[in-house]
Amino acid sequence: MYPLQPWGPIFQRGYQAIADVLCAQGLPLDCKELPQVIQSQINSYFVRRRQDLIETTYLVILHQLLVEKGCSHVELSLLRRALDAFFVHTQANWALEEDALPTLEALKAEGYRLGIASNAGDHQDVLQLVRRFGLEPWFDFVLTSAACRYRKPHPHIFELALQRWNLPAHQAAMVGDSLEADIRGAQRLGFFTIWIDRRAHTDNIDPTLRPHAEIHTLAELPALLARLQES
Repeated sequence: MYPLQPWGPIFQRGYQAIADVLCAQGLPLDCKELPQVIQSQINSYFVRRRQDLIETTYLVILHQLLVEKGCSHVELSLLRRALDAFFVHTQANWALEEDALPTLEALKAEGYRLGIASNAGDHQDVLQLVRRFGLEPWFDFVLTSAACRYRKPHPHIFELALQRWNLPAHQAAMVGDSLEADIRGAQRLGFFTIWIDRRAHTDNIDPTLRPHAEIHTLAELPALLARLQES
């Protein structure tokens, strides 16, 4: 998947949507400043999780914010509705790569077992996107950092993937667009790593970090894996 538009305005509309849901419940909040407060809290969360690789989740962050504002008994269902209003905006900004479904079909036809390991602040958001794009039939599982608590490149999420398949790392390949999260994390455990550079960001990347293979499109993946099988 890739974003259609820059994220800044999308997130702004999402923060306003969260505030609208909460304020509609009559909570004792400053509704005018609330979107900015939510933005500040989530930005701090983004910084922390890059540093410690712990996925606190949007739900926990929003709950903590409300506790700080004196709203300590907000029901979980209300927090969920507020976040769902936020994700209405973010999910609409995602598009599926044109070669994604044909590549998945080709890989399944060759007998490969596929899984998703995603850094994400909300597990339900990822599942909704998977369903929206019709990806469920192709994957054995969907792992998210929100569900398992640790973000790539932490080894835990990669270890969980291997456990699902009961495979050693040298029999698995990691395909990802992040050299730091996907490639470094998987290499530490012994995966074969494939970097797709089509939309990758390369700012501030360790120049010594090298994937085992590099592709520009997903369509190149079946042939690459076939060559590996032959070697």
